[in-house]
Amino acid sequence: MLVEDFDYYLPKELIAQQPLEQRDNSRLMVLTKHGSIKHKKFSDLIEFLNPGDVLVLNNTRVMNARLYGAREDTGGHIEILLLSCVSRSDNIWHALVKPGKRGKIGTTLVFNSCLRGKVIDIIRLGIRVIKFSPAGDMADIVERIGNVPLPPYIKGPINDPGQYQTIYSEALGSAAAPTAGLHFTHKLLDDISQKGVNLSMLTLHVGLGTFRPVKVETVEEHKMHGEYYEATKDQVNIINSTVACGGKVVAVGTTTVRTLESLPMDETGKLLPSSGLTCKFIYPGYKFKVVDSIVTNFHLPRSTLLMLVSAFGGHEKVMSAYKIAVKERYRFFSFGDAMLLL
Repeated sequence: MLVEDFDYYLPKELIAQQPLEQRDNSRLMVLTKHGSIKHKKFSDLIEFLNPGDVLVLNNTRVMNARLYGAREDTGGHIEILLLSCVSRSDNIWHALVKPGKRGKIGTTLVFNSCLRGKVIDIIRLGIRVIKFSPAGDMADIVERIGNVPLPPYIKGPINDPGQYQTIYSEALGSAAAPTAGLHFTHKLLDDISQKGVNLSMLTLHVGLGTFRPVKVETVEEHKMHGEYYEATKDQVNIINSTVACGGKVVAVGTTTVRTLESLPMDETGKLLPSSGLTCKFIYPGYKFKVVDSIVTNFHLPRSTLLMLVSAFGGHEKVMSAYKIAVKERYRFFSFGDAMLLL
């Protein structure tokens, strides 16, 4: 397929710049397998969940991954975005450096009196490998001096950085939020649980795959960057029990979908606990093994996230739904409205 097949017109004013004060007041477009559309509120999601289903969420927590500093030799200002940890014991990370010309191999970067780093390698896509020398715990220092890494289409600061975390975020290590989960409130999750819907958490730390644009002409040429995931025995047991009893697996967000579809299975088709890197790229033609429904946001044109959604909901139906979302003035991207694909 051509990447241009996933393009669509989006007025800039529909790109949400601030989260709603009440998370679950966002709109929810419900797209059925037959292509019919319902316009609801996100709090109405509970209507489409049945007792015995399982709602699977990504509990990753966003790091203050954007750091500002300077080259030790020239004093030239630099900005880095931490992507993923290569070695916690040695404090080695993959990162993007801006401007790139100031991040040559051998360059020492100074962030403050507690943190320095040295560029030790440059790998694919211009990613820098940086060995840090922290005066204390690296994670604590980053959380203290770093900044929330908001996407580039959000042009200003947000009123409350906590709004860029899901209410159930726990596992620190992500460079971006799993934004479909931003709509949930404690009350909504409690109501869903009280209805008899199971809840299961897993982890995928969002990395370069979210930021990297698709620059090839055909979808099949694109290569995904690896992102760390983890699903424990208890987590997969909840999902396996749901499937065994005939319940549906409802994945919250494309990160959760990719994790579920990356998990190994035994000979009977049961999911197995696992952790590691996934480079899973899902686009039309993919046959889903685990996921029955998806809760997701409205994604950027030509993005791998839109390709995943199109693989599940059908390319023509999803692209038609996006046109309707524009016409109906839905809010797009990280702080925007949501879609439920049944």
